[in-house]
Amino acid sequence: MTMGGGPHARRISFGGLSGPHARDLLLLVGVLFVTFSMQFLPGLAFVPELMRLSSSVWQQGMIWQLVTYPAAGWGGPSIWFLVGLLIFYMFANDLRWALGRQRFWNLLWMSAGAAALVACVVQVLIQAAGGAGTAAFVLMQGQQMLLAIVIAGFALIRRDATIMLFFVLPIKARWFIWIEIAFAWVGFLRYGDLAGFLGICTAIGAVFALLRPGRTRGLMREMRLRYERWTVKQKLNRGRRRFRVVPGGKKPKDDDRVRRGPWVN
Repeated sequence: MTMGGGPHARRISFGGLSGPHARDLLLLVGVLFVTFSMQFLPGLAFVPELMRLSSSVWQQGMIWQLVTYPAAGWGGPSIWFLVGLLIFYMFANDLRWALGRQRFWNLLWMSAGAAALVACVVQVLIQAAGGAGTAAFVLMQGQQMLLAIVIAGFALIRRDATIMLFFVLPIKARWFIWIEIAFAWVGFLRYGDLAGFLGICTAIGAVFALLRPGRTRGLMREMRLRYERWTVKQKLNRGRRRFRVVPGGKKPKDDDRVRRGPWVN
């Protein structure tokens, strides 16, 4: 990975592989691996099930799932789970040392919590409308949500870094936010998990709001001004429709005469 561009670009490496290792982050990776393994062991599968986000949040009051679901490893017994953990650790350790421990963990739990709240509200509305919820939250369980958060955070603080996507394609880090949204959209098309897709988008938006609060306030102000301008324009258009405009400057013919009334001027 390189920082900057041109012949004087500074080459750096992921802190997750060559830099100092954060013990708290290593502990999180260990928890993900242990909870992932538990789902395949008889008598222990109930532990990750209690941690994962589900309809039990509003049906049975298991509100702790709003913050525990990212720590429950998700997926089938495949080598890709280990690859996902490795990618998460590389991005997360760099982000952890860049932000500091407290800010990093606040970023994780606040973004994941906001995503869970939005996803639950969306799923409640889907069920109220008579929609099926068999694949609810599948896109945002476990390390998938953590990956979305740390990649978005890395893309914001290291936006000019060049990363080899799939170890082949050089892409600026700032584009990874749109890439992970595209991946989430493809997942939505596969599973039909609207709640999970909007949860991922909410987490990315929360990361942006937490790491770039000034820019977020500017965007909110711009959106508010655009809405106010649209509202004023609609009021003016409604006012114009109440009047009939009669062209002047010439003597009207007999068939062009307009009878004066309260709405003709």
